[in-house]
Amino acid sequence: MVRSKPKPSTDRAALIYRALRHAIIEQALEPGAKLPEDTIGERFGASRTIVRSALGQLAAEGLVELRRNRGASVATPSWEEARDIFDVRLGLEHLVVSRLAGNLTRDQIATLKNHVDQEEKARGNNEPLSIRLATEFHILLAEMTGSPVLTRYVSEVSSRCGLILALYSRPHSSECAVNEHRAVIAALAAGDAERAASLMDEHLESVAGRALIVAKPPKSRELKDILATYVDEKKPAGSANGAKRRGR
Repeated sequence: MVRSKPKPSTDRAALIYRALRHAIIEQALEPGAKLPEDTIGERFGASRTIVRSALGQLAAEGLVELRRNRGASVATPSWEEARDIFDVRLGLEHLVVSRLAGNLTRDQIATLKNHVDQEEKARGNNEPLSIRLATEFHILLAEMTGSPVLTRYVSEVSSRCGLILALYSRPHSSECAVNEHRAVIAALAAGDAERAASLMDEHLESVAGRALIVAKPPKSRELKDILATYVDEKKPAGSANGAKRRGR
């Protein structure tokens, strides 16, 4: 039986979803940034209905806030909920490493190492990409469990942690992330679940420790200029999140 091709509107919504998600994770779009449907639609050559679909998916993940008569904006997590979000993330990632320790295939280990190599390459050269790759490392681990539920929740909570850091953190330290990610891979490959969990705890606590109460001043850039970077963005081979959807 010949499969029908995806509808162009579906493809366009997925493209907009992915581009906005990357822009949010990379902190090009900061918490509180307005996301007018007409501006986004003009940039991507899409109707407001298609844009609304992409924004709705991001809202379901907690990355976008939709307010009646006020439109959409990048979500702004409160300081009060920050610790809860990090605690939830710790619990989820404990479950991930406990399932993966000693169970990774050679190909999976190679994929993880390649991902961290990309992180190292971006370090000092492309800070937004470095931030996103650091987040996607954790999503990639969750995907390797084979659990759509874990993948969805780790993806959502990691991205929300990124919003918290965009609001309250010291500068991103990609060097620490790369070294800590390599150590986690080594423990998982060795089948040492206890060490992998300990390393992940230390890594995530160091990430949480960068959060500060005082918010950083916003960058003044036009939405259309920010999105110009993401309009023609191609999905990298073996990326953690990509167009498959479901649900730092």
